[in-house]
Amino acid sequence: MNAIHTLCAGLAGLLLVAGAVQAGGELPVPQDAKSVDERPAAEVERVYPLGGLRKISGQVRMEGKIEARGQLHSVTWELPAERSAGEAFKAAREALQADGGYPLFWCEGRDCGENSLWNDLFGNARLSGSDQDQFFILLRRTGADTDTLVALYGITRGNKRAYLHTEQFEANAPLGELLPTPATVLRELRSNARLDYPDLSAEPPQAWVNLLARSLNLDSTLRVVLTGAQAQAWLDQLTAAGVRSARLEVGGQAANGLHVELIR
Repeated sequence: MNAIHTLCAGLAGLLLVAGAVQAGGELPVPQDAKSVDERPAAEVERVYPLGGLRKISGQVRMEGKIEARGQLHSVTWELPAERSAGEAFKAAREALQADGGYPLFWCEGRDCGENSLWNDLFGNARLSGSDQDQFFILLRRTGADTDTLVALYGITRGNKRAYLHTEQFEANAPLGELLPTPATVLRELRSNARLDYPDLSAEPPQAWVNLLARSLNLDSTLRVVLTGAQAQAWLDQLTAAGVRSARLEVGGQAANGLHVELIR
């Protein structure tokens, strides 16, 4: 593993990163954590869920999934006693998003489904814990690395030990268009008070218009400002897709792609 260096000064020392991925990109490392399971990059067939994991009639069920073959590198970290899984997960998520990743699926607690099924997915018994004490996010990198996914899974075990599992997957073939789930978009907007999609710089794609309309209509009390070169086109098309125009404004500041900001 390369020397550890600071990823984001704004985290005030909470999160460090290690340059441990062979083909570019970095996996987050919680400060003062201990690596308990590191698996070097290897070619695998990988499945990432886009919904909570549940077993029905003996079969694992999920609302959607991404399935591809590529290089997978993972590290599992045991957190120091004073650090919670939720705290480490939040810091890692925010750092990855600041570095240009956007969530495809994000769940917390029982919304993630059954912990035992996540344990099976990652093949790591250390990640066993309570359904209500788990956190998962799958992010897609932007720019030249759009075929790279990063997954974070945080869990607190019954003995109060907390772990953060991190992995990066570089697909062998283009992943194509991947849209976040509406619930994930809403969770991100509520948590960060903004959405950033730098790749959405052209005319609004209809699939994204439909997605954002569905996400915004999950909570009809929210109002947002849209900025970017196509902001007015986004407003017009979101309105046509069923979002009340009174909930949308066009901002005057410049933005790469599409930027959505929550009006408090």
